[in-house]
Amino acid sequence: METVNFKFVLSSSDDQCPMTAEVWMDNVLLLSAPQLNQPVAFNHNFSDDDGEHELRIVLSGKTGKHTVIDDTGKIVKDATVEASQVVIDDLDVNQLFLEKCVYEHNFNGSQPAIKDTFHGIAGCNGVISFKFSTPIYLWLLENM
Repeated sequence: METVNFKFVLSSSDDQCPMTAEVWMDNVLLLSAPQLNQPVAFNHNFSDDDGEHELRIVLSGKTGKHTVIDDTGKIVKDATVEASQVVIDDLDVNQLFLEKCVYEHNFNGSQPAIKDTFHGIAGCNGVISFKFSTPIYLWLLENM
């Protein structure tokens, strides 16, 4: 059985903010980070057999207290989570990951829920979804 290695790093811009992250793949919890006060590496091997897959990064724990706004309405400090160094089988796929991710959030309860693009940094509680299929090299050829 052939396997695929998927890895990336999650990090927070504010180690005092109690933001949490979970990483799910095909509805199986693979990583739980109860507080992102230091970078967390995700590294997972899975079967390269034919199939559809979804990787989800679930962020929670951020409140309005974690965003500081000045008198003009400009954000001067904000707790965010970054997903970076995305690699599949030793191939840097960071740009493809960003292009294919959907970021669902509701601005931490202040607005209706939206499906948004993901640019590598998440500033709200929500779910970042990445759908792909295996065999992975076929999917990569079709999507790069």
